[in-house]
Amino acid sequence: MNSRTLWLLGAGLLALAGAVFAAETQGLAQGLAEANTAGTNPNPVRLMRPSVAPLSAMAQLGKEIFYDASLSSSGSLSCASCHSPDHAYGPPNDGPVMLGGASLSRQGARAVPSLTYLDRQPNFSIGPDKGDDDNIIDLAQMAALGQQAARTTKTAGGTGASANIVPQGGLFWDGRADTLQDQALFPLLDANEMDGGSAEIVADKLRRAPYVNRFVELFGAGVLRNQRLLIAEAMFAVARYQVEEPSFHPYTSKYDYWLEGKARLSESELHGLQLFNDPDKANCAGCHTSAPTRDGLPPMFTDHQYEALGAPRNAALAGNKDSGYFDLGVCGPHRTDIPEQTQYCGMFLTPTLRNTATRRAFFHNGGFRTLEQVLDFYNFRDTNPEKVFPRAADGTVRKYDDLPEKYHANVDVTDPPFDRHSGDKPAMTDQDEADIIAFLKTLTDGYKAEN
Repeated sequence: MNSRTLWLLGAGLLALAGAVFAAETQGLAQGLAEANTAGTNPNPVRLMRPSVAPLSAMAQLGKEIFYDASLSSSGSLSCASCHSPDHAYGPPNDGPVMLGGASLSRQGARAVPSLTYLDRQPNFSIGPDKGDDDNIIDLAQMAALGQQAARTTKTAGGTGASANIVPQGGLFWDGRADTLQDQALFPLLDANEMDGGSAEIVADKLRRAPYVNRFVELFGAGVLRNQRLLIAEAMFAVARYQVEEPSFHPYTSKYDYWLEGKARLSESELHGLQLFNDPDKANCAGCHTSAPTRDGLPPMFTDHQYEALGAPRNAALAGNKDSGYFDLGVCGPHRTDIPEQTQYCGMFLTPTLRNTATRRAFFHNGGFRTLEQVLDFYNFRDTNPEKVFPRAADGTVRKYDDLPEKYHANVDVTDPPFDRHSGDKPAMTDQDEADIIAFLKTLTDGYKAEN
């Protein structure tokens, strides 16, 4: 496939994705315009939630593995230790990262993401979703196309930015895993996390686990003699548990019920939603899509794309004590397949904002501890950088200090509110920020809806 064909394919997909995005946001915009002082949604929708059924035998096995701390070298760390069901399957502590290893003293490399709502996460790719297109285009080809294509500004309610030819999809902050099965294996073997050691050690522990008979019942006794198959089936079982267990994707936030006309937003929450969707203010929905899909699926509050935001370096991370070390996201060090695509260095996955108010560590490096700090970063990064970045010994502000200078051009300076300059008026007032945070709290699951 030559570059001209690639260009035409990309242009067509851009137009198609733009039309879909516009259709999805039109109804929400109309509802916001008509919302009355009582805080109800004048145009309620019917959301299509996942069906609920008893867990399959495979998922039941996955649940036992998910909570099995004996698979770790410390004997104290399970999947649920870092992905707590009481914290939206995110970290249960207030630290920037979790501690693991044999003595639970080694820092994880990045902030622990939530495991909720990953069942709708697409595979990693570069460029817009191809849908039913059967043409196979590798990452390098799409990256080359992306260098030719003009990047569309991402604004809430926009018509084309959702199809920018940039990295999207995948699991972890850098998208290096495509399946929940693969994702489950990484922390199990990581020396800074569960530290399970080798595949041999993990397989031996599975053979001696109290749930070993479930393997035999599901796969036959031969699975215990096949180390590779045993581990693969164990990780697949964990994935099935995440897919089938409703608490991983409940869609029970106040906002979900507001969309359905079953809840009322307060004046502050409603104003926060309006600011969230206003391209001249916060413009959050430019990346964190807030409208249901055309077929009634609840909004994911992410466009699944990657962004280089230039967040400040977190001195609390052990790896950052080395001034020459940089976490470049898609470019490495944990992801190793596309390091030559340096136009993506510093890019990290845009996470869902569902349940974000339950977190105490934000962004990939856990450098922000509160939503107030996060909103300040978006508000002041470009207008008043001295408020969010450290100063050098000579007093100059060290903007983008967690990214080598040669990659500073990758940082997003076009999508609002990042299109402002030093000395400009910030996009949001203090009250605006407070109202947006009030709205973000409506994205926490577990709300009791009105009848």
